[in-house]
Amino acid sequence: MKQLICITCPAGCKLLAELTPDGGVNVTGNTCKRGVDFALTELTNPMRTLCSTVRTSFAACPMLPVRTDREIPKGKMGEVMRLLMGIVIDKKIACGDAVADLGGICEGKIIATSDWLMSGV
Repeated sequence: MKQLICITCPAGCKLLAELTPDGGVNVTGNTCKRGVDFALTELTNPMRTLCSTVRTSFAACPMLPVRTDREIPKGKMGEVMRLLMGIVIDKKIACGDAVADLGGICEGKIIATSDWLMSGV
């Protein structure tokens, strides 16, 4: 049994979960069906949204906050972080603009989460 805290709603149920031989999941502690779905995903293919920063060439704003545009496999986080370490933004971009494509690692893009570069940098 694995202990989990469900993050799909504000209740934050404390779950005990284990995979069944048929590929299902046994869950206790959940107060709604979302807890069962969360536990199954968490035990078989945990996903996360990655939030970080990338460097820029602008002295007034040396770092720009970014995130993935969707959840990515938790096991790919290190690869994505290594990709982000090599990025330097050298043009003005707006919040929501794509910074990088994750095609070689997983599906999705890295997007800007701030308009700082658009405000007089």
